[in-house]
Amino acid sequence: MPASATALPAFGTPLRVGPHELANRVFTAPMAGVTDLPWRRLARRLGAGHCVSEMVASRAELRASRKTSLRMNHEGEPGPVAAQLVGVDPAEMAAAAQANVDAGARIIDINMGCPAKKVCNRWAGSALMQDEELAVRIVDAVVRAMQPLGVPVTLKMRTGWCREQRNAPRLAHAAQEAGVALVAVHGRSREQGYGGEAEYETIAAIKASLRIPVVANGDIDSVAKARAVLAATGADAVMIGRAALGRPWLPGHIARALRDGVEAAPPGLAEQGQWLLEHLRAHHAHYGSAGVGSARKHVGWAVAGLPGALPFRERFNTLTEPQAQLDAVAGFFEQLSGVESPAVQP
Repeated sequence: MPASATALPAFGTPLRVGPHELANRVFTAPMAGVTDLPWRRLARRLGAGHCVSEMVASRAELRASRKTSLRMNHEGEPGPVAAQLVGVDPAEMAAAAQANVDAGARIIDINMGCPAKKVCNRWAGSALMQDEELAVRIVDAVVRAMQPLGVPVTLKMRTGWCREQRNAPRLAHAAQEAGVALVAVHGRSREQGYGGEAEYETIAAIKASLRIPVVANGDIDSVAKARAVLAATGADAVMIGRAALGRPWLPGHIARALRDGVEAAPPGLAEQGQWLLEHLRAHHAHYGSAGVGSARKHVGWAVAGLPGALPFRERFNTLTEPQAQLDAVAGFFEQLSGVESPAVQP
Protein backbone atom coordinates (compact mmCIF):
# COMPACT_ATOMS: atom_id res chain seq x y z
CA MET A 1 0.00 0.00 0.00
CA PRO A 2 1.20 3.57 -0.61
CA ALA A 3 2.84 5.22 2.37
CA SER A 4 2.78 8.96 3.02
CA ALA A 5 5.72 10.97 4.25
CA THR A 6 7.01 14.49 4.01
CA ALA A 7 8.53 15.45 0.67
CA LEU A 8 12.18 16.47 0.85
CA PRO A 9 12.49 20.06 -0.44
CA ALA A 10 15.89 19.53 -2.05
CA PHE A 11 14.50 16.66 -4.11
CA GLY A 12 12.18 19.02 -5.92
CA THR A 13 15.08 21.14 -7.10
CA PRO A 14 17.62 20.13 -9.75
CA LEU A 15 21.20 19.24 -8.94
CA ARG A 16 23.83 20.71 -11.24
CA VAL A 17 27.15 19.14 -12.19
CA GLY A 18 29.13 21.71 -14.12
CA PRO A 19 26.83 22.94 -16.92
CA HIS A 20 24.50 19.96 -16.60
CA GLU A 21 21.21 19.78 -14.73
CA LEU A 22 20.51 16.24 -13.60
CA ALA A 23 17.02 14.77 -13.82
CA ASN A 24 16.79 14.12 -10.06
CA ARG A 25 18.93 13.28 -7.03
CA VAL A 26 18.78 9.48 -7.04
CA PHE A 27 21.67 7.99 -9.02
CA THR A 28 22.71 4.49 -9.97
CA ALA A 29 26.16 3.33 -8.89
CA PRO A 30 28.53 2.22 -11.64
CA MET A 31 28.90 -1.56 -11.40
CA ALA A 32 31.14 -3.52 -13.78
CA GLY A 33 29.22 -6.21 -15.62
CA VAL A 34 25.89 -4.69 -14.62
CA THR A 35 25.36 -1.03 -15.52
CA ASP A 36 26.10 -1.39 -19.22
CA LEU A 37 24.42 0.66 -21.95
CA PRO A 38 21.16 -1.36 -22.17
CA TRP A 39 20.76 -1.30 -18.38
CA ARG A 40 21.48 2.44 -18.12
CA ARG A 41 19.05 3.34 -20.89
CA LEU A 42 16.28 1.42 -19.14
CA ALA A 43 17.11 2.77 -15.68
CA ARG A 44 17.05 6.34 -16.98
CA ARG A 45 13.75 5.76 -18.76
CA LEU A 46 12.29 4.41 -15.52
CA GLY A 47 13.34 7.46 -13.53
CA ALA A 48 17.00 7.26 -12.40
CA GLY A 49 18.40 10.76 -12.19
CA HIS A 50 21.95 9.95 -13.28
CA CYS A 51 23.79 6.84 -14.44
CA VAL A 52 27.55 6.39 -14.74
CA SER A 53 29.08 3.86 -17.13
CA GLU A 54 30.91 0.72 -16.14
CA MET A 55 34.56 1.50 -15.46
CA VAL A 56 36.63 2.00 -18.63
CA ALA A 57 40.32 1.10 -18.51
CA SER A 58 42.55 4.10 -19.20
CA ARG A 59 45.25 2.20 -21.12
CA ALA A 60 45.22 3.22 -24.79
CA GLU A 61 46.00 -0.26 -26.08
CA LEU A 62 42.75 -1.58 -24.57
CA ARG A 63 40.45 0.83 -26.37
CA ALA A 64 40.35 -1.34 -29.48
CA SER A 65 39.22 -4.36 -27.47
CA ARG A 66 35.59 -5.41 -27.77
CA LYS A 67 35.04 -5.08 -24.02
CA THR A 68 36.28 -1.49 -23.82
CA SER A 69 34.67 -0.39 -27.07
CA LEU A 70 31.29 -1.64 -25.82
CA ARG A 71 31.77 0.24 -22.56
CA MET A 72 32.53 3.41 -24.51
CA ASN A 73 29.39 3.03 -26.63
CA HIS A 74 26.71 5.55 -25.63
CA GLU A 75 24.33 5.15 -28.57
CA GLY A 76 20.86 6.30 -27.63
CA GLU A 77 21.82 7.07 -24.03
CA PRO A 78 20.06 10.07 -22.45
CA GLY A 79 22.41 12.85 -21.45
CA PRO A 80 24.41 13.97 -19.75
CA VAL A 81 26.46 10.84 -20.51
CA ALA A 82 28.95 10.01 -17.74
CA ALA A 83 31.94 7.71 -18.27
CA GLN A 84 33.95 6.27 -15.39
CA LEU A 85 37.70 5.79 -15.81
CA VAL A 86 40.05 3.50 -13.91
CA GLY A 87 43.83 3.70 -14.01
CA VAL A 88 47.01 4.69 -12.22
CA ASP A 89 48.89 6.99 -14.61
CA PRO A 90 47.87 10.69 -14.66
CA ALA A 91 48.77 11.23 -18.32
CA GLU A 92 46.97 8.03 -19.38
CA MET A 93 43.90 9.01 -17.41
CA ALA A 94 43.84 12.46 -19.00
CA ALA A 95 44.17 10.95 -22.49
CA ALA A 96 41.44 8.41 -21.69
CA ALA A 97 39.16 11.22 -20.56
CA GLN A 98 39.64 12.91 -23.93
CA ALA A 99 38.96 9.65 -25.78
CA ASN A 100 35.74 9.13 -23.83
CA VAL A 101 34.59 12.67 -24.52
CA ASP A 102 35.23 12.00 -28.20
CA ALA A 103 33.00 8.92 -27.80
CA GLY A 104 30.14 11.00 -26.37
CA ALA A 105 30.80 11.40 -22.63
CA ARG A 106 29.94 14.79 -21.13
CA ILE A 107 30.92 14.00 -17.52
CA ILE A 108 34.07 12.10 -16.54
CA ASP A 109 34.07 10.10 -13.31
CA ILE A 110 37.27 8.85 -11.64
CA ASN A 111 37.14 5.44 -9.96
CA MET A 112 38.73 5.34 -6.53
CA GLY A 113 36.14 2.98 -5.10
CA CYS A 114 36.40 -0.40 -6.80
CA PRO A 115 37.50 -3.03 -4.25
CA ALA A 116 38.08 -5.87 -6.75
CA LYS A 117 41.45 -7.60 -6.32
CA LYS A 118 42.26 -7.55 -10.04
CA VAL A 119 41.86 -3.75 -9.97
CA CYS A 120 43.52 -3.07 -6.62
CA ASN A 121 46.46 -5.35 -7.44
CA ARG A 122 47.34 -2.84 -10.15
CA TRP A 123 47.02 -0.03 -7.56
CA ALA A 124 43.92 1.30 -9.29
CA GLY A 125 40.39 1.76 -7.90
CA SER A 126 40.26 2.03 -4.13
CA ALA A 127 43.96 1.12 -3.89
CA LEU A 128 44.70 4.69 -5.01
CA MET A 129 43.49 5.88 -1.63
CA GLN A 130 46.72 4.46 -0.16
CA ASP A 131 48.76 6.85 -2.32
CA GLU A 132 47.20 10.25 -1.78
CA GLU A 133 49.86 12.10 -3.74
CA LEU A 134 49.26 9.98 -6.84
CA ALA A 135 45.50 10.13 -6.37
CA VAL A 136 45.56 13.94 -6.35
CA ARG A 137 47.89 14.04 -9.37
CA ILE A 138 45.43 11.89 -11.31
CA VAL A 139 42.51 14.12 -10.36
CA ASP A 140 44.48 17.24 -11.27
CA ALA A 141 45.56 15.83 -14.66
CA VAL A 142 42.03 14.83 -15.63
CA VAL A 143 40.48 18.11 -14.47
CA ARG A 144 43.09 20.13 -16.37
CA ALA A 145 42.44 18.13 -19.53
CA MET A 146 38.67 18.59 -19.25
CA GLN A 147 38.49 22.25 -18.24
CA PRO A 148 39.01 23.68 -21.76
CA LEU A 149 36.20 21.45 -22.98
CA GLY A 150 33.79 22.45 -20.21
CA VAL A 151 33.50 18.82 -19.11
CA PRO A 152 33.06 18.40 -15.33
CA VAL A 153 34.94 15.69 -13.44
CA THR A 154 33.43 13.71 -10.58
CA LEU A 155 35.00 11.27 -8.13
CA LYS A 156 33.72 7.97 -6.71
CA MET A 157 35.55 6.81 -3.59
CA ARG A 158 35.34 4.74 -0.42
CA THR A 159 35.93 5.87 3.16
CA GLY A 160 39.54 4.66 2.97
CA TRP A 161 41.68 1.58 2.50
CA CYS A 162 40.78 0.13 5.88
CA ARG A 163 38.97 1.10 9.06
CA GLU A 164 42.11 2.59 10.59
CA GLN A 165 42.82 4.68 7.48
CA ARG A 166 39.64 6.58 6.73
CA ASN A 167 41.31 9.31 4.72
CA ALA A 168 38.34 10.04 2.47
CA PRO A 169 37.65 13.47 4.05
CA ARG A 170 41.20 14.60 3.33
CA LEU A 171 41.19 13.23 -0.23
CA ALA A 172 37.75 14.63 -0.97
CA HIS A 173 38.87 18.10 0.10
CA ALA A 174 41.99 17.84 -2.06
CA ALA A 175 39.85 16.73 -5.01
CA GLN A 176 37.56 19.71 -4.52
CA GLU A 177 40.52 22.07 -4.52
CA ALA A 178 41.77 20.42 -7.73
CA GLY A 179 38.45 21.21 -9.41
CA VAL A 180 36.26 18.12 -9.00
CA ALA A 181 32.58 19.02 -9.36
CA LEU A 182 31.00 16.24 -7.23
CA VAL A 183 32.10 13.44 -4.89
CA ALA A 184 30.25 10.16 -4.34
CA VAL A 185 31.24 8.16 -1.26
CA HIS A 186 30.52 4.51 -0.52
CA GLY A 187 30.35 4.18 3.27
CA ARG A 188 32.78 1.24 3.44
CA SER A 189 36.53 0.85 3.34
CA ARG A 190 38.18 -1.25 0.67
CA GLU A 191 39.00 -3.80 3.36
CA GLN A 192 35.27 -4.33 3.97
CA GLY A 193 34.46 -5.04 0.33
CA TYR A 194 30.69 -5.34 0.46
CA GLY A 195 30.56 -7.02 3.85
CA GLY A 196 29.18 -5.72 7.10
CA GLU A 197 27.16 -2.53 7.20
CA ALA A 198 27.95 0.78 5.58
CA GLU A 199 28.76 3.66 7.93
CA TYR A 200 27.66 7.19 7.22
CA GLU A 201 29.66 9.24 9.73
CA THR A 202 32.52 9.63 7.24
CA ILE A 203 30.13 10.78 4.52
CA ALA A 204 28.62 13.31 6.93
CA ALA A 205 32.11 14.65 7.75
CA ILE A 206 32.89 15.02 4.04
CA LYS A 207 29.62 16.82 3.35
CA ALA A 208 30.22 19.20 6.25
CA SER A 209 33.63 20.19 4.89
CA LEU A 210 32.96 20.58 1.16
CA ARG A 211 31.33 23.20 -1.03
CA ILE A 212 30.59 20.79 -3.89
CA PRO A 213 27.74 18.24 -3.92
CA VAL A 214 28.27 14.98 -2.03
CA VAL A 215 26.45 11.76 -2.90
CA ALA A 216 25.89 9.03 -0.29
CA ASN A 217 26.22 5.39 -1.35
CA GLY A 218 26.03 2.09 0.52
CA ASP A 219 23.16 -0.20 1.59
CA ILE A 220 20.43 2.10 0.28
CA ASP A 221 17.66 -0.27 -0.78
CA SER A 222 14.36 1.50 -0.02
CA VAL A 223 12.69 4.87 0.37
CA ALA A 224 12.97 4.60 4.15
CA LYS A 225 16.70 3.83 4.01
CA ALA A 226 17.30 6.68 1.55
CA ARG A 227 15.57 9.09 3.94
CA ALA A 228 17.59 7.81 6.89
CA VAL A 229 20.89 8.13 5.03
CA LEU A 230 20.07 11.63 3.86
CA ALA A 231 19.21 12.63 7.42
CA ALA A 232 22.40 11.08 8.78
CA THR A 233 24.75 12.57 6.19
CA GLY A 234 23.18 15.77 4.88
CA ALA A 235 24.15 14.52 1.42
CA ASP A 236 22.85 16.21 -1.71
CA ALA A 237 21.87 12.93 -3.41
CA VAL A 238 21.89 9.18 -2.95
CA MET A 239 23.34 6.43 -5.11
CA ILE A 240 21.75 2.98 -5.46
CA GLY A 241 24.00 0.00 -6.17
CA ARG A 242 23.32 -3.66 -5.47
CA ALA A 243 19.67 -3.06 -4.53
CA ALA A 244 19.01 -2.21 -8.18
CA LEU A 245 20.28 -5.57 -9.48
CA GLY A 246 17.38 -6.92 -11.50
CA ARG A 247 15.35 -3.85 -10.53
CA PRO A 248 16.40 -0.92 -12.76
CA TRP A 249 13.09 0.68 -11.82
CA LEU A 250 14.05 1.06 -8.13
CA PRO A 251 16.04 4.35 -8.36
CA GLY A 252 13.12 6.04 -10.11
CA HIS A 253 10.70 4.62 -7.55
CA ILE A 254 12.78 6.08 -4.71
CA ALA A 255 13.27 9.41 -6.50
CA ARG A 256 9.54 9.95 -6.97
CA ALA A 257 8.81 9.13 -3.33
CA LEU A 258 11.47 11.54 -2.05
CA ARG A 259 10.22 14.27 -4.37
CA ASP A 260 6.49 13.84 -3.72
CA GLY A 261 6.44 12.65 -0.13
CA VAL A 262 4.29 9.67 -1.13
CA GLU A 263 5.66 6.19 -1.77
CA ALA A 264 3.65 4.41 -4.44
CA ALA A 265 3.15 0.67 -4.48
CA PRO A 266 5.93 -1.19 -6.29
CA PRO A 267 5.31 -1.89 -9.97
CA GLY A 268 3.23 -4.97 -10.67
CA LEU A 269 4.76 -8.18 -11.95
CA ALA A 270 3.26 -7.64 -15.40
CA GLU A 271 5.12 -4.34 -15.69
CA GLN A 272 8.31 -5.85 -14.34
CA GLY A 273 8.05 -8.67 -16.87
CA GLN A 274 7.63 -6.23 -19.76
CA TRP A 275 10.63 -4.21 -18.59
CA LEU A 276 12.71 -7.36 -18.29
CA LEU A 277 11.78 -8.35 -21.85
CA GLU A 278 12.69 -4.86 -23.04
CA HIS A 279 16.04 -5.14 -21.25
CA LEU A 280 16.65 -8.61 -22.66
CA ARG A 281 16.03 -7.51 -26.25
CA ALA A 282 18.37 -4.53 -25.85
CA HIS A 283 20.98 -6.74 -24.19
CA HIS A 284 20.92 -9.21 -27.10
CA ALA A 285 21.18 -6.36 -29.61
CA HIS A 286 24.13 -4.80 -27.76
CA TYR A 287 26.22 -7.94 -27.23
CA GLY A 288 25.18 -10.17 -30.11
CA SER A 289 25.56 -13.90 -29.50
CA ALA A 290 27.60 -13.26 -26.34
CA GLY A 291 24.55 -11.63 -24.81
CA VAL A 292 22.85 -14.97 -24.26
CA GLY A 293 25.34 -15.88 -21.54
CA SER A 294 25.58 -12.48 -19.88
CA ALA A 295 21.78 -12.08 -19.84
CA ARG A 296 21.43 -14.98 -17.40
CA LYS A 297 22.59 -13.02 -14.36
CA HIS A 298 20.21 -10.11 -15.11
CA VAL A 299 17.25 -12.45 -15.46
CA GLY A 300 18.31 -14.33 -12.32
CA TRP A 301 18.36 -11.13 -10.29
CA ALA A 302 15.02 -10.00 -11.71
CA VAL A 303 13.14 -13.18 -10.79
CA ALA A 304 14.81 -13.82 -7.42
CA GLY A 305 12.22 -14.32 -4.70
CA LEU A 306 9.33 -14.92 -7.09
CA PRO A 307 7.32 -18.16 -7.00
CA GLY A 308 9.00 -20.84 -9.09
CA ALA A 309 12.16 -18.82 -9.59
CA LEU A 310 14.63 -21.61 -8.82
CA PRO A 311 13.38 -24.20 -11.35
CA PHE A 312 12.87 -21.42 -13.89
CA ARG A 313 16.47 -20.24 -13.50
CA GLU A 314 17.79 -23.78 -13.81
CA ARG A 315 15.95 -24.17 -17.09
CA PHE A 316 16.69 -20.66 -18.32
CA ASN A 317 20.44 -21.13 -17.81
CA THR A 318 20.43 -24.02 -20.29
CA LEU A 319 18.98 -21.91 -23.12
CA THR A 320 21.38 -20.90 -25.89
CA GLU A 321 19.23 -18.85 -28.27
CA PRO A 322 18.00 -15.26 -27.78
CA GLN A 323 14.42 -16.02 -28.82
CA ALA A 324 14.28 -19.00 -26.49
CA GLN A 325 15.28 -16.72 -23.61
CA LEU A 326 12.61 -14.18 -24.55
CA ASP A 327 9.94 -16.86 -24.81
CA ALA A 328 10.95 -18.34 -21.45
CA VAL A 329 10.76 -14.99 -19.64
CA ALA A 330 7.41 -14.16 -21.25
CA GLY A 331 6.04 -17.54 -20.24
CA PHE A 332 7.32 -17.26 -16.69
CA PHE A 333 5.63 -13.92 -16.07
CA GLU A 334 2.42 -15.11 -17.74
CA GLN A 335 2.26 -17.89 -15.17
CA LEU A 336 2.58 -15.28 -12.42
CA SER A 337 -0.50 -13.42 -13.63
CA GLY A 338 -2.51 -12.49 -10.56
CA VAL A 339 0.38 -12.96 -8.13
CA GLU A 340 0.87 -9.88 -5.96
CA SER A 341 4.14 -7.97 -6.51
CA PRO A 342 6.52 -8.39 -3.58
CA ALA A 343 7.40 -5.47 -1.35
CA VAL A 344 10.31 -3.28 -2.39
CA GLN A 345 13.21 -5.04 -0.75
CA PRO A 346 16.35 -6.72 -2.05
